[in-house]
Amino acid sequence: MTVPAGAAEAAEAGTSDTAAAAAGPNFKAPYPCGQRWTYSHHSAEVRRALDFVRADGGTTNGTPALASAAGTATRHSQPSGAGNYISIDHGGGWKTYYFHLGSYSVASGQFVNQGQQIGTTGSSGNSSGPHLHYEQLLNGVGQNIVINGGGLPYPGSYNQHFLTSDNGCGGGGGGTPFTTWGTGVSVRADARLNAAVVTRLAGPTNVHVVCQKQGDTVNAEGYSNNWWSKLRDQGGFMSNIYIDHPAAQLPGVPIC
Repeated sequence: MTVPAGAAEAAEAGTSDTAAAAAGPNFKAPYPCGQRWTYSHHSAEVRRALDFVRADGGTTNGTPALASAAGTATRHSQPSGAGNYISIDHGGGWKTYYFHLGSYSVASGQFVNQGQQIGTTGSSGNSSGPHLHYEQLLNGVGQNIVINGGGLPYPGSYNQHFLTSDNGCGGGGGGTPFTTWGTGVSVRADARLNAAVVTRLAGPTNVHVVCQKQGDTVNAEGYSNNWWSKLRDQGGFMSNIYIDHPAAQLPGVPIC
């Protein structure tokens, strides 16, 4: 694939040494909490990139792309190659790249937290289909990708290796704040009424919604809703009917 304009300094593939990797941020998967993706590496790539696509039944196109570590984001466009893409400067010489985005979610020069949505996965530029091309660079040189402190393999095709994200799952920033209503509201392991209860909300609670998806229909107080919210800090799903907001599908919250 063509090297993006302004990124020629990263044109040679490199291999992380142990000391450099240890000094880097604790990178997480560049997509939402709980999602399972597969990945591959094309031998023609000029750097140590991995291409990610969803492998959990969800749709790759339009899925949020998340910052794998905190830093300063810059928007770029290269229609003949990387398409719409974002680079994040993490400091200490470390950068990450996110290519072929369908849209941007942040402004150039904006500081972003780990787990914050920076765009949506797409197929812009020189791309044969929706996927997220992801890179980690140190001082302009592509590194073997490390997630949660562990190096990923470089398979030549999809569906050989998989990675489930814990980015934005809790214990830090991420998610859109809302308030719940009701007492004894169940938070379940999935968006199903027969899924295991992971906790119960005793009363109105301030929560952070990471993403939402459709599931079983819930009826309460004369209303029906089949949208469920993934709660960052409670580690499970709750029916949107118990979110104190008039919309069935919450605005500004990505799809899981």
